Amino acid sequence: MTRLTGFFQTRPRRYWLVALLLGVASATGFAPLGLWPLALIAMGLFAAMIPLCDSWKKAAWIGWLFGMGHFTLGNSWIATAFTYQSNMPAVLGWAAVPLLSVYLAVYPALAAGAARALAGQAKRLGGALAFAGFWVLAEWLRSWVFTGYPWNPFAMILLGPMDRPGLAALSPLMGTYALSGLAVLLAAGLVRLLLQRRWAASSIAALLLVAGMYWPAGEGEEGTLPVTLVQPDIRQERLNDSRYYEANFVRLADLSLPRDESAGQRLVLWPESGMADYLEEGYPQRYYNATTALGSPEYARARIARTLGEGSMLLTGGQRLAFDEGQLAGAYNSVLAVNDAGEIAGIYSKARLVPYGEYLPMRSILEPIGLSRLVPGAIDFLPGPGPQTLDLGMHGRAGIQVCYEIIFAGRVVDSAARPDYIYTGSNDGWFGRFGPPQHFAQARMRAIEEGLPVLRSTTTGISGIIDARGVVRHRLDAHEQGRIDAMVPPAAAPTLFARFGNLMSLLWASVFLLIAFVAMRRRAS
Repeated sequence: MTRLTGFFQTRPRRYWLVALLLGVASATGFAPLGLWPLALIAMGLFAAMIPLCDSWKKAAWIGWLFGMGHFTLGNSWIATAFTYQSNMPAVLGWAAVPLLSVYLAVYPALAAGAARALAGQAKRLGGALAFAGFWVLAEWLRSWVFTGYPWNPFAMILLGPMDRPGLAALSPLMGTYALSGLAVLLAAGLVRLLLQRRWAASSIAALLLVAGMYWPAGEGEEGTLPVTLVQPDIRQERLNDSRYYEANFVRLADLSLPRDESAGQRLVLWPESGMADYLEEGYPQRYYNATTALGSPEYARARIARTLGEGSMLLTGGQRLAFDEGQLAGAYNSVLAVNDAGEIAGIYSKARLVPYGEYLPMRSILEPIGLSRLVPGAIDFLPGPGPQTLDLGMHGRAGIQVCYEIIFAGRVVDSAARPDYIYTGSNDGWFGRFGPPQHFAQARMRAIEEGLPVLRSTTTGISGIIDARGVVRHRLDAHEQGRIDAMVPPAAAPTLFARFGNLMSLLWASVFLLIAFVAMRRRAS
């Protein structure tokens, strides 16, 4: 600890580079790298820097620098999205990532500055608890300010391998954001032991962490609802090309056909964006002529019914159009339930839309200067009403989340009508190499928090069936064409987090900060 203090005091102009590099290292704990020990050490070293600052302003400054490194690596996949559009130069993607990080880094800055203001230059438990508590609050704020962007909360580094939940098993009691605070606290404690050269205590702490991360999950229960989950591996460049609409449907249909006479009464899952057909009636005919089989929504639904077989139900991503006085006013990114009679049995429309992906904020200002959405179309998507549960009869109660929505902890389930499972359809084809595994990991965290199985179907991967413990029962990797035939795992009893949502995280933040305040008072007396 003395050496760190000496470095900080004798080389004050280099601390900014240290904070930046520690931020980058802390993001290596996220998928697909999964270097969670390195991420913990980096976060712990950063926590040790905060009390060495001579003011809260300097602590906030190094917090911002740490955040720049952390979010630039963690969101690097966004740059790839710019390669799938032609309205803006693709090179802008490499500018967009650090520009987004300029904003996101404000939240670590708030946590670091507030911790230094409350705990002063305390280098013991009080300072670490203060930082952990304010980190929880900062992540919670990041989840909803300016519509929210809670991608990669720090708690994600505590998610175990596919067959076990790791320390994320605590999230039903805490919530993701409080689990992030616990990760910060563990990191600060471990690094403090290392800096003090307490090798025996450090070794014991490290062994306990490893045991927690790799503790076996045991055998899970088997469900009773048969499901066929389809991953067609339709590449992004073919999704919106009308020359491939029919071929895309044929691929989906071929992967969905019943394999034997006992395959009736299945739940069949197709991804977001995979099918171009409009299934609802009432649109001007020109829209059906451009996209829908034989220009007829009735025919489009009927051929889906023939694909499913008797007794089955399909949940598929699809677009719905909204008109105002005969003019196209917008569209909904939706999930439609289609039964074996070719009838629409339920509809859910995405509520949390992706800025610049599904709508262009401040369009009247940004469009004239050449900025556009990252996906084709000049018409913005419209938001739906929020989490809903579709009662599909013998096929269970389905909670629906479309793509990006699944990352919002505490806002994925209608608490008044708890579903039996969550279906999340996604199109991760424009997320690059890092985006899909990070997205899949966050779906696992929702399963653990809510105590609900998550069924994830994507166009290009990663798809899978996740049980209520966060264990991946079945999986199709990126760019693997195929289907999963299995049983939907059963739901667990409602967790504390399922009952109280992010109030649990705020409660834990209050506990951390209260203990920190008491520790400061005792130290001062």
